[in-house]
Amino acid sequence: MKSLKKTRRIQIISVAAVALALSTALIGYAMRDGINFFRSPSQVVAEPPAPTEVFRIGGLVEPGSIIRGQSDTVSFRVTDGPASVEVHFRGILPDLFSENEGMVGTGRLIDGVFQASEILAKHDETYMPREVMEALQAQGEWRGPDPQSLPDPQS
Repeated sequence: MKSLKKTRRIQIISVAAVALALSTALIGYAMRDGINFFRSPSQVVAEPPAPTEVFRIGGLVEPGSIIRGQSDTVSFRVTDGPASVEVHFRGILPDLFSENEGMVGTGRLIDGVFQASEILAKHDETYMPREVMEALQAQGEWRGPDPQSLPDPQS
């Protein structure tokens, strides 16, 4: 009788381990394209990613660089001080999007031009994504508080 219980227990543990491994593999497979890495313009210029890689770029919108094209097409340059990258976006920009303000874009770098599929802008007077603040601070361009001293917005 004891060996039957022991065998059953081992079978249940084995099935649970296989199910856990399978679900972990499926989650990893599903997220392979959904994970976007953040880069500053200096990092993009130094090590351009592959045209198939989706990533996020962030910095300040370079003053005088916004060019509005036909309908909803916009091009501008995003900078972190030492480097800047041209961005093309087709869609409706956030209301608070403007020159010399923080932005984060999601998209791909194709032939040296960042083709954005999404643009995010600051939402009030003091907001800027932590990653953008840290990148600007590393370049000596950040003039606000120390990004490490700010509370984590995700907590």
